[in-house]
Amino acid sequence: MPIVREKLREFKARESAAYRLSRPLSAARANQENGFFGGVPQHWMLDWPMPFPLVVQQASGTSLTDLDGHVLTDLCLGDTGAMFGHNPASVAKAVQAQASRGLTSMLPSADVEEVGSLLQARFGMPYWQITLTASDANRFALRAARAITKRSKILVFDGCYHGAVDETAVNLTAGQTVAKPSLWGQAYDLAAVTTCVPFNDVEALAAAFVPGDIACVIMEPALTNCGMVAPAPGFLDEVRRLTRAHGTLLLIDETHTLSTGPGGWTGTFGLEPDIWVAGKAVAGGIPTGVWGFTEEVKLGIERVRAEIPSGHSGVGTTLSGSALQMAALRACLENVMTETNYAAMITGAIALEDGITRLIAHLGLPWSVIRLGARLETVFAPSLPTNAEQMRATFDYDLEAAIHLGLLNRGFLVTPFHNMLLAGPSLSREAPAAYVAALNSILNEII
Repeated sequence: MPIVREKLREFKARESAAYRLSRPLSAARANQENGFFGGVPQHWMLDWPMPFPLVVQQASGTSLTDLDGHVLTDLCLGDTGAMFGHNPASVAKAVQAQASRGLTSMLPSADVEEVGSLLQARFGMPYWQITLTASDANRFALRAARAITKRSKILVFDGCYHGAVDETAVNLTAGQTVAKPSLWGQAYDLAAVTTCVPFNDVEALAAAFVPGDIACVIMEPALTNCGMVAPAPGFLDEVRRLTRAHGTLLLIDETHTLSTGPGGWTGTFGLEPDIWVAGKAVAGGIPTGVWGFTEEVKLGIERVRAEIPSGHSGVGTTLSGSALQMAALRACLENVMTETNYAAMITGAIALEDGITRLIAHLGLPWSVIRLGARLETVFAPSLPTNAEQMRATFDYDLEAAIHLGLLNRGFLVTPFHNMLLAGPSLSREAPAAYVAALNSILNEII
């Protein structure tokens, strides 16, 4: 059954009016001059498909309460920043305890040995560094890769997302590597430092190695930000084979694919990266990124450091590796990122997947669903895309916005772009069916 555009416009107008009427306190905040650009601390908070920003009063587990007292089931969870739920008790307790002992000193804290062991055991890499964000972890790791290999370029896949790293913020347009429109004020041609190829395209990847100038391939094991795209069978094996054959380092960024399982995609499927990165959720919501690396990379970094005067060993950020981060990391790795919590998350995601799939079939919609562990997405196409170009062809921004707003008015907060959902460990058994019922009520008004 097709979407009726006139019904869609009418539905969105009704839902916008209902949102405004039910949130007078958030509306009043939106109309005040508060010193922030657009009234929000980050401009992208204005990108949500709602008439004005929702102001959060409190968050716990998989629930948010807004300023007007509405309790929402949170299926966004900070776009994975709160993947394991808001305010995990053990992390909150660790942060409170550490606050009484000092937050940062630019020196290692007593938790370092235990955190290092936990990272080794969980994610497999023998050596680790701590940053404030996954963006920083990627940025520093790419610098290390260039320094070690003495090559100038990195390779990314079209549709990738690696945070606020300039050279990864590219699209493949008409066969050319170009900066994303959202990368404001870019000062140089990113094609000079970055090669972009289609995901799941082994032939294009092999051709990109021919010039011999690729220092590092940085990739998500599955695309997660242009819409979710899974790797084709054997593709990740080919990436590893080709990088080794050409002396190129392989960086796996699992910031979003931590939803796959306790060891991420790498642990679940036995990948063998040279560098491994994660952020957002690893410290339970405290700003933290981690990057781990092999013995060979460690020796390369040591060679680079040996050429630099002591005290000036490289660019970093002063707050990275703070006592606060280490305490939160330890608590999250020990008590939050557990097999039990992952099992609950994936069970909830499967229930959502099954319910949405049945609804799509019942309504006769030419849509499909993809799930990566605890994270899933509805795709407006009858079969799943295999690269970013195919995924972009499925986008329907007006439909997305209407669905998101309708879900919000029915008690569900979802990711503000595409149709991604994340099931937290405390998601109730009733929530998936309630979500599907809410989605059904929306779709019945627009088809």
